[in-house]
Amino acid sequence: MTTRRGTRTPRPEEDPVFDRIAIVNRGEPAMRLIHTVRELRDRDGTGPRTIALHTEAERDAMFVREADEAVRIGPGPGEPAWQRSPYLDHDELARALLAARADAAWVGWGFVAEHADFSDRCAALGVTFIGPSGDMMRALGDKIGAKLLAEQAGVPVAPWSGGAVEDLESAREHAERIGAPLVVKATAGGGGRGIRAVRDLAGLELAYTRARAEAGAAFGDDTVFLEKMVTDARHVEVQILADKHGEVWAVGTRDCSLQRRNQKVLEESASTAMTPEQDLELRHAAAELARVAGYEGAGTVEFLFQPEAGLFAFLEVNTRLRSSTR
Repeated sequence: MTTRRGTRTPRPEEDPVFDRIAIVNRGEPAMRLIHTVRELRDRDGTGPRTIALHTEAERDAMFVREADEAVRIGPGPGEPAWQRSPYLDHDELARALLAARADAAWVGWGFVAEHADFSDRCAALGVTFIGPSGDMMRALGDKIGAKLLAEQAGVPVAPWSGGAVEDLESAREHAERIGAPLVVKATAGGGGRGIRAVRDLAGLELAYTRARAEAGAAFGDDTVFLEKMVTDARHVEVQILADKHGEVWAVGTRDCSLQRRNQKVLEESASTAMTPEQDLELRHAAAELARVAGYEGAGTVEFLFQPEAGLFAFLEVNTRLRSSTR
């Protein structure tokens, strides 16, 4: 069942109750979880305990002091520093989860929030990863797979190659069919990397070569696809929440059009470029995509919206909680 206005249908079965939530993050993300748990306790008179995972340098940090318990990760006093952050070391995090006797792990955003392998690791430990499964991250984190799911859900997408473009000859064939201007995009990663615009087909070879090289270096995956460039458009996102029963809430939209080098600078909620009816249509599309995908947890569905034409096209899904709307 999909709901779009925040109503909830009572369920006969009981959802799991967590007694001990390990916080696999620090600073603001950690404090938000701690404050939320406190509010639940104040309201219900009971609630889970929070366990802050922290490095030696963070032992006196506010999020450590405010949590109910704490477990150190990484090297101890006097030990050599690690080359890799312990917040990214799955083995170390697994050890800490067991030491914390956690039955759930909250990751917030950043660090391992979009690490499908860490979600799998939690499942193997019997710890609930508060977020989507590893398989779901792989399915929607891959931009090609996400576009195929969007098409299956009936969500509009811009004309594209329909899959990976393996070589330059195939790229030329798809580019002639799609037409310029277009974009060469990496299927993995994010942050504006692995993306090259093609204003005319003469620039295709250079854009294709550079996009693949950058994607391979940044993400270890040089797979790319081609997509029609949607011009005169706003970058609009929909925040979704989905539960294991198939219910989906599209809880808000935001305009992220102010960007520098393909990275967002300012986010505004809600988008003033859309009418209430268009806003609702966008929310419906995001919720339907999540329902078809069988999504669970918080996520962000991104679209390009053309105000003059009143049209929108699916971009991608971030399989995690967004940091904030500013």
